[in-house]
Formats: sequence, structure tokens, C-alpha cells
Amino acid sequence: MSRVRFLMIGGFLGAGKTTAIARLARHFMDQGLAVGLVTNDQANDLVDTESLRAQGFNVGEVTGACFCCKFNGLLDTVSQISQDHRPDIILAEPVGSCTDLVSTVIEPLKRFYGDEFEVGPLAVLVKPEHGRKILSGDASFGFSPKAAYIFLKQIEEADIVVVNKIDKLDDAERATLLQLVRDRYPTKMVLAVSGRTGAGIADLVKELRRPSPTRKEAMDVDYDIYAEGEAELGWLNCLVTLESRDATREFPLDDVVLELVDRLKESLLARGAEPAHLKVLAEADGESAIANLVSSDAEVDLSRSAGISASRAELIINARVAIAPEALTEIVAETVAGLARQYGWEHTVADLQSFRPGRPMPTHRIGAE
Repeated sequence: MSRVRFLMIGGFLGAGKTTAIARLARHFMDQGLAVGLVTNDQANDLVDTESLRAQGFNVGEVTGACFCCKFNGLLDTVSQISQDHRPDIILAEPVGSCTDLVSTVIEPLKRFYGDEFEVGPLAVLVKPEHGRKILSGDASFGFSPKAAYIFLKQIEEADIVVVNKIDKLDDAERATLLQLVRDRYPTKMVLAVSGRTGAGIADLVKELRRPSPTRKEAMDVDYDIYAEGEAELGWLNCLVTLESRDATREFPLDDVVLELVDRLKESLLARGAEPAHLKVLAEADGESAIANLVSSDAEVDLSRSAGISASRAELIINARVAIAPEALTEIVAETVAGLARQYGWEHTVADLQSFRPGRPMPTHRIGAE
């Protein structure tokens, strides 16, 4: 039996991993290959998972910690995906605040499960919104140096550095960001792509066909700084139901997610809280709308349009923000209530999870003995 090709696409929160993975999955499926996707998060109720499933992909998820700390959970999830239809390729999306993936995921797969998996190179997407500031040393990037440490370590361990979202950059911005990456990491393979439009994806696919390079030693990672950088972020997932008091009055799903994220942005700005990624999905009648915010100085983006109106909708809110989780909970609750009150909607909030990520405790760390 042939081995499953395992490809991990990393990058910081808001780097566009889910959109890029969907683009890659469609590319491989168009070649007649079976593809399985694995998402990963510190909590349950993921916008990414629901978004990918809505697009028809075979998706499993690992929640409660990153792949490195839930290595066996990753294997179990891949096994579950394979029960109905064994994939030729697994595309795995790690938590956006995670690094040291080569030593804790890729090398263990190669050493212990090399007869099952053909592991490809690690591609790491660079997020332009914070990348320009962090790579240039701009002190106004919105996160502490400890969070920036994670961002830079992700790029350091990459086999392929992928500057994503080039459709949102003009020529000068694109050239500047690419040069910043190449100046700091002169030996890296650097590509420019747009997961949304598909620009540059063929080049990325070409590089992903290569084998994972041999590493002689683990990347040097200060786990104290790493843990403190992750813990800077408040993490919130919750489910929200919105319903018109008058069933004959419907609301456009696209407008709901855009306005909710915009109001959350304004509330976070008022607290001086930098968002790493904020995502809201609204679903009704089998259609879904998704709005995103990836930094304080970015515009709210409608990444998926439902194009319908409804009198009732189910929402998933995922927020990763540099603020205490208690304050984040208060902001989300007040914003949802204010929106519902203004438009005369009933609302409920359920399954709310709000916390700071705990210290990473990898199952394996090869090359670090």
C-alpha cells in the first residue's frame, strides 16, 4: 500500500492558512487525488472546520491543544478520515500560535510512522498585516516581543516561506515584504501567493512535491518565551443564535457578520487590544457567510458570502486577541447584545470557551535530546 503524503501548512493567526489549504485541496482533487484536511485549535467550535466542510471537503479536527501536544490525537484524526476513503494527501493546518513543528510533528512522523506517511516540506505562510511591522522592527506592531518571537520562529523553521495575500498588496508593498523576508532569512525558499485568487499556487505545489529535508538538530526554542507569547492572547470561541422577534422580518447574513466584526473591532480598539484573528461565521438554510479581521489597522473582510436573508441564524465566533480572556468575553457579550438590541433580535450565547493557552508540552521532540 502506498504511503499517504502528509503536508503541513503553518503560519501565524490570520495568515490565510484555511483559504490556502482549500485552494491546495481543490488543486490536488482536480488531479484525481483523494484529500483529507485536518484543522487544529486550542478550543472547540471552529469557523475553519465548518467553512471547509461547507465547501465539501473531508475534514477532521484536533482540538484542546496544538498538534505537538496532541500528536496521538492527530494520528487518530487521520485514521478516522481514512476509514471511509483513504486519502492520497493529508493537508494539516496547525494552530496559528504554534511553532517548533518540525521537531514535534514532522520528525516524529518520519521516525515512527515513516512506513505510513511520506512527509513533505513544511510551508509557513507569512501574514502581511503584521509581517511588515515585525520583520522591520516596527515597535507599533501591536504585540509584545514574546508574541513576535513565535512569528519569527515559525519562519525560521520553514522549508518554504510563503508570503500570502499578495492580491491585497500593491507592487511596492509586495516587493518590500519579500525583501524583508529574504534579508532576514537569505537561505530560505521564498514564494509569493494568493490563496484567494490562486496566484502563485502552482509554484507552491511544485515545492510541496519535494521530500521533507533531513534536519540534524532541533531548532533552538526558548519554551519560556514561547509559552508567555502564546499566553499573551485571549482565546474565545462561542456559539450565538440570532432570531427576529417578527419571523416575517429577515436580515442579510452578509451584513450581520460584517457589522458584528466591525463593532468588535471598534470595541477592541477602544481597549487598545490588538486582534491576531477574529472570525465570525453565520449559517442559515444551508448557506453561510464569514467575516474576518486580522489586525487593528486592517479592514473587515467578507471572505465568504451567503447572499441570503433569514429570520434566524446560527453564528460561530472565534477571537484571538492580545487582551485578558475575561475582558474579551465581556466585549463579545456586550457587542452581540448591543447588535441584537438595536435590530430587535432575540439572542443566546452558548458553549463559550475563553482562556489563555497553556504552556506547550510536546508529546515528542526529536533532535532536542
